[in-house]
Amino acid sequence: MYTGARTDRERDGADGALAGRRRRHPFVAALCALTLLVLSVPLGFRAADEAGPTPVPQLLAFLPWFMVPAWLALVGAALARRWLVLVWALVVLAGTGWFLRPYGPPAPDGAAGRVGKAQFRVLTANLEYGGATRDLVETLRRERPQLVAVQECDTGCAKALNTPALREEYPHRLVTGVDGGARGSALLSVYPLHDRSQVSGRLSMPGAVAEVHGERVALQVAHPMPPTPGDTATWRSELDALRAYAADRRLPTLIAGDFNSSQDHASFRAVLDTGMHDAARLLGNSRTPTWPARTTPVLGAQIDHVLLSEEMVPVDGTFLDLRGTDHRALLVNVKLL
Repeated sequence: MYTGARTDRERDGADGALAGRRRRHPFVAALCALTLLVLSVPLGFRAADEAGPTPVPQLLAFLPWFMVPAWLALVGAALARRWLVLVWALVVLAGTGWFLRPYGPPAPDGAAGRVGKAQFRVLTANLEYGGATRDLVETLRRERPQLVAVQECDTGCAKALNTPALREEYPHRLVTGVDGGARGSALLSVYPLHDRSQVSGRLSMPGAVAEVHGERVALQVAHPMPPTPGDTATWRSELDALRAYAADRRLPTLIAGDFNSSQDHASFRAVLDTGMHDAARLLGNSRTPTWPARTTPVLGAQIDHVLLSEEMVPVDGTFLDLRGTDHRALLVNVKLL
């Protein structure tokens, strides 16, 4: 017969289930809050246009992937009924989505179709201590770019680039720092090179002025130090040296290489703010990863770039996979306006 009262066993069971829920919810809420805190710190530096200390630069390299833990935190907060944490998750998602937008203006309407003074192809490739030298040589023979920026060119790389066939194909060249492993860089050109120079850095960054069908174009290889934990100051100062080079330009300028930074790093944006334009962004590929090659294109960061001053525009471009390196190469067809 129903008496309207619960038995002691029923009450104990209900109270135990409620206690279990209460025990679980604080843990879920705390985990969500910790996740959001880890994401909020680099987002705060991104919003403040600051590089930040370790591990902020390293985390910002993978900013697009903030969406995954932020969504998990949102779901967890909803299940735990922690409304303040849920609102926090929404703010993190909104901020991440805002910063996912391509940085810088798009290509001018009709620029790719305009008649130019010259057109050429430029290739940039980081060989990872020369490991991708063989694939680089094959790519040069297949794609035949007129300008080539090579990073991490070791002695074996320098020897391979010095064969009679490649010397005939690229008679004008700068190959520097090759005795230092990752320090070595090369600038190869089918066009005459003048006014050779170097941007200061631990890794070699040669530059020159090329005579491209009668037009003078400043060329610069980029390879600042990466933002290693505990030594982000060197990374920032070398990117600042590239920014100073770009700001001081007096000719149409092309900077190509491994910048060890993406559009989510303030020091790289400072280079763009001098009036340089990222070719990948102009082509609609500002988030295509180039490193680490083992996880691209699913996961990674775009740290290899071809930057162009306003006198140039990319017509098309492609990312290339080279065996033996943790970077993808970038090949861009450029028009000088």
